[in-house]
Amino acid sequence: MSVERLAEAVLLPGFAGTSAPDWVLSRLAGGLGGVVLFGRNVVTDEQVGALCAQLRATRPDVVVGIDEEGGDVTRLDAATATRLPGPLALGAAGDPRLTERAGSELGARLAACGVTLDLAPCADLALTPDDPIIGVRAFGSDPHTAAAHVAAYVRGLQGHGVAACAKHFPGHGASTSDSHHELPVLPRTAGQLHAVELVPFRAAIAAGVRSVMTGHLVVPEWGPDAATVNATAIRTVLRGELGFTGTVVTDALEMGALAGRLGDARGLASAAVRALKAGADALCVGGEVSDAEAVAAVVDAIVAGVRTGELTEERLAEAAERTRALGAPPTGGPWTEDPELGMAIARRALRTRGLPALSGGPLVLDVEVAPTIVAGPVPWGLGAHVRELAPLTEVVRVDPVDPGAVVELAAARGEVVVATRDAHRHPEVAALVRALVAAVPVVVQVETGVPGADLGATGRVDTFGASWSSLRAAAEAVVTASAP
Repeated sequence: MSVERLAEAVLLPGFAGTSAPDWVLSRLAGGLGGVVLFGRNVVTDEQVGALCAQLRATRPDVVVGIDEEGGDVTRLDAATATRLPGPLALGAAGDPRLTERAGSELGARLAACGVTLDLAPCADLALTPDDPIIGVRAFGSDPHTAAAHVAAYVRGLQGHGVAACAKHFPGHGASTSDSHHELPVLPRTAGQLHAVELVPFRAAIAAGVRSVMTGHLVVPEWGPDAATVNATAIRTVLRGELGFTGTVVTDALEMGALAGRLGDARGLASAAVRALKAGADALCVGGEVSDAEAVAAVVDAIVAGVRTGELTEERLAEAAERTRALGAPPTGGPWTEDPELGMAIARRALRTRGLPALSGGPLVLDVEVAPTIVAGPVPWGLGAHVRELAPLTEVVRVDPVDPGAVVELAAARGEVVVATRDAHRHPEVAALVRALVAAVPVVVQVETGVPGADLGATGRVDTFGASWSSLRAAAEAVVTASAP
């Protein structure tokens, strides 16, 4: 196989649109490894199935990946919010058997669509409340408990022939910066990583996970380079010490932690060569960059790296072979949703305290904060669910930076339900809740993100995520407490 074709074979770019553009089909015919789908590529499951069939008609062994974690990070349900709660809710539910069922439910759906690789589950731990990007995407903070859920999810997902991908090695949960924008340096020793962060990755490997995604994270004892471009991280630790033999997938190479350090296409191309040289196999390009020119620049850089001797052809061929292994067509027939699973998980995960009886038509404040770059603007809100169960409910969406007269409105009513997301990470949200507590006799806070400090509300509900089912379960709890 030519060097040019090998260079194509390790790439998994993204693209715009709900059908494959000509440049993607042309490159697939020329050996492109595959693609990764995002919310911009999804309308319905049937449309995704047609898209996958279009790609596979060009080349049967194409890798079709998707970044579908369930819960807050969904691509299949980006327009409507998913029914399947995410990792933190699964961890709160506390039953790995439910987690395996959730993984199997998602695996069956992805297989029916024709997807071969799911960039999930997160094996990261929730180690600091200041982490800006993991949060509800983790199964929890205890390494061994989270490990059991990670392994269960891998088994469920891969039971349908869809490759799972444990991420973000060696673990993003202790970081207080976002690798989409800057290069995080983990405040952890190698010994601490082995005792804590690497435990879920070991469990995923023991469960047979077919791929592991590297994070753009610096571990000082492993040198100054991020794990994605660090041979110590990939060759010595992941493959040598943990014994992983599958495919190493990079996080998106155009992220600020890598390509952004150079600020132009040269940064992306350089990151691709460095990742391959360090031992990575499949290169993700296209979460934010989704054009033919970027892919061409990366291919040219990889070919040039081989020509100059910076990268060996043997290493490139090895990476291409491991990437192709993720293109095996999944198994299974049509998917039928389990209508009870999402609600069963959400109800079991729910935590309530001191819920008071409210009037038949409560005031619900849905407090809006900017979505993370990973989750995107997924529709959410508690108010619609409460109003469906209690039709006289009044719902107000609130900008916490400029809340207007909502405190006065709530004070006049004498009771309020306020729905927040990661209130501990948004000082203006915490300030709004405290203002409501000071002015309103009865306040119920429904926290739909990572539970933070108690802000003094009369009653509290923690959902551990903002899936449709999680919000519905919270609404049930609030309304049921008010039932005569």
